[in-house]
Amino acid sequence: MIFGRNRNVRHEQIVLPDELKDARDLEAERAVEPAGADRLGPHDAAARPDRTGYIDLGSLRVKAVQDMKLRLDVEDATQRIVAATVTLGRSALQVQAFSAPRAGGVWDGLRHELADSLATTPGAQVQQVDGPFGPEVHTRVPAAMPDGSPGWNVARFVGVDGPRWFVRGVFHGEAAFQPEAATALEQVFSDLVVVRGDAPLPPRELLPLHPPAGAQPLQRRRRAPEAPAAAETGGSSLPERGPEITEVR
Repeated sequence: MIFGRNRNVRHEQIVLPDELKDARDLEAERAVEPAGADRLGPHDAAARPDRTGYIDLGSLRVKAVQDMKLRLDVEDATQRIVAATVTLGRSALQVQAFSAPRAGGVWDGLRHELADSLATTPGAQVQQVDGPFGPEVHTRVPAAMPDGSPGWNVARFVGVDGPRWFVRGVFHGEAAFQPEAATALEQVFSDLVVVRGDAPLPPRELLPLHPPAGAQPLQRRRRAPEAPAAAETGGSSLPERGPEITEVR
């Protein structure tokens, strides 16, 4: 922030300590982030204007990665696209972008709501831990393996607040319980670019997604591949895919 000593003399620029910054200061800092800055994302479109190498999904731009598969999930009731899922090997990452208020983010409150809701599932194990993107929610829900033996559905929820937007990511498969398997998809999440737009929206409103240019429609649903056992007493599998309309290879 810039303060003037006197209207007739030079201005001085000072750096506020973090504890004195308000939401507008933080938003301004994000908006002027250099395009090549080495920091974790997702990023605002104002700070990442270059679209080279990105797949345009409307409110989200996903950086293309070799061998990745991109799926867009459709809500049955409304037929709108509600999420994008990137699959690499035996891991998957589902991402969604939402509107957020100017002052303060939504992940802190939403994270606790999510943990409380998931904890009501019988036998579920829910933990809040610190990860590369900040606080995360890790869950293990009892489930039957394909051979009928007991196992677990494992998921890892991450969230990042940006200027008037919020992005949630859910890791499934090996990336949900093996850190070394999550590296590539963590980079996909970090490279996301959010196009919030200027339209006024209530907090937590899903930002619109659309198919990318050249997307090929799928004619049927397919079941996701199985993931290996998560532990000696259990396992993990990718959830069954919901309605899907596009896949980009």
